[in-house]
Amino acid sequence: MPTAEAKDEFRFYSRLSLTELTGLRAANLEQLLALVREVPDSCIFHHTHRFLRQHLHLSPEPPNDFAYWVFHSLGEDRLAEALASIDIVRLESLGAIRAKIVSTIEDYLSRSVQAKQRFASEDEAFYFLKSVSFVFPTGRTAGSLQEFAAQIRQITIDSIYFHMFEARLRLEKGNNDFSLWLSESAGEPELAQAITRLDPYTCTAEGLRSRILDIIERRRAA
Repeated sequence: MPTAEAKDEFRFYSRLSLTELTGLRAANLEQLLALVREVPDSCIFHHTHRFLRQHLHLSPEPPNDFAYWVFHSLGEDRLAEALASIDIVRLESLGAIRAKIVSTIEDYLSRSVQAKQRFASEDEAFYFLKSVSFVFPTGRTAGSLQEFAAQIRQITIDSIYFHMFEARLRLEKGNNDFSLWLSESAGEPELAQAITRLDPYTCTAEGLRSRILDIIERRRAA
């Protein structure tokens, strides 16, 4: 059972999130594409993680807002399916997510003249929103794998959400905070890789907590 102390403590953070209006709207695919290219990353994060953030107890992940709007307001089923199938877990930054959304819409528009002529009604236009997060320390720390597991059991789902989703994408760390600490400070690269391989979009936050703990406990029992 690994009991060695880590080189550096893991400090747990959490976040509060507010949604802000941008005043930007799109009524067809060309307008949507132009705005997706230009809006801040906080908009891309909001519209690809909104449902997950607001419904942490539900799974699996529903389509992102772009896919939902394209399907329900424009009736572009194939594009909606393509947007919904973007594998966000394999994309390491919001810039990469934005680029994939842009290329998917561009490709579709290049093959469909009719798509350019479809407009949503005023009531069904796509309104861009952005997510603003306020990050704060929880006062919880872990200096060993045993302490880390104990804290994972007790932290809030908002703390799990921050370290698994926001740190990877909004802070552009390329990986979740848990895996980074396990690899760089706790000397547990295989454990870190196992958590990195998890698809956090296919389970609830509590389910994600359970999966992380299962991986840690298997390692501790080895």
